Amino acid sequence: MRPVTAATGSLALAATLSACGGPSTASDAKTVTVYSADGLKGENGDGWYDQVFEDFEKKTGIKVKYVEGGSGEMVQRAVREKSNTQADVIVTLPPFIQQADQKGLLTAYEPQGADKVAAAGKSADGKWTSVVNNYFGFIRNTKELKGAEAPTTWEDLLDSAYKDKLQYSTPGVAGDGTAVVIKAMHDFGGKEPAMAYLKKLQANNVGPSSSTSKLAPKVDKGEILVANGDVQMNFAQSKSMPNLGIWFPAKEGGRPTTFALPYAAGLVSDAPHTENGRKLLDFMLTEGAQQQVSEIGGGFPARTDIRATGPGATELAGIIKGVEIFEPDWKDIEAHLDDYIDAWKSATGS
Repeated sequence: MRPVTAATGSLALAATLSACGGPSTASDAKTVTVYSADGLKGENGDGWYDQVFEDFEKKTGIKVKYVEGGSGEMVQRAVREKSNTQADVIVTLPPFIQQADQKGLLTAYEPQGADKVAAAGKSADGKWTSVVNNYFGFIRNTKELKGAEAPTTWEDLLDSAYKDKLQYSTPGVAGDGTAVVIKAMHDFGGKEPAMAYLKKLQANNVGPSSSTSKLAPKVDKGEILVANGDVQMNFAQSKSMPNLGIWFPAKEGGRPTTFALPYAAGLVSDAPHTENGRKLLDFMLTEGAQQQVSEIGGGFPARTDIRATGPGATELAGIIKGVEIFEPDWKDIEAHLDDYIDAWKSATGS
């Protein structure tokens, strides 16, 4: 995971969050705390969160305190803190936003603009709403792997040339890591064949990583050649990492596939600053914030009435052109997530 940061503070903030608690005081009444999966905050202060949080503070006077980690990690942290809630808003990738709801972490709130979000991008009971749309993918080093050398299939990755040159983030901890299992199960036609494949792939895998965002710099530098990721995060990273190439593995003889993996946000139950959390969720879905998603964040607007324009939007559309987009059965995944993660651990010896 990248170091825990604050939108306008330092690492010390994260420690303070777990040390303090209880009712809001005059000094912290104008704050809102966000627990989020990584990917939307820029490495150099140039991400979508950076811009949105700055604009939000200017408009409302409310300062955003920000804590970052893998999707599963953020949910687990919020669960541990249920008796002394620290977060006001939680943002994760599926299926962890559903898991957060199942664990009683979320309270119903439909942000302004949520009526413009497609039904598949929000819960029917108002517990969570997508704020940035996104798609799962892989990355490769385009300097070392180009032309015929570039992998296109899952089977290509079993080649011994990728031994200790391939890494994916940990399923059950990172949202994109869990997505590896979901996509493999879809492409190979079920849990058993997917686990059989991932068992073979383990021979080339460097090892676990709690954060997907840490893999891109390693790919860009050539320390590893292939990793998992997602379109939004990797597209944004490619601005400063010129050797990143986004691609979507196909099963040999099939088409490349992907699925929507949105950043979904929910209001935390018994949050210390509930009203501020509502205001931030509203702000994330404003037309202005949504219009910045593609050009600044490298993602896709969550609102269907916002049409992304500009060079970034055109390039993003080209990345997923010709890729088959499937819709996972999230209810099944939520119900059996632990079983799937246990099967992955058994198959890979992790």
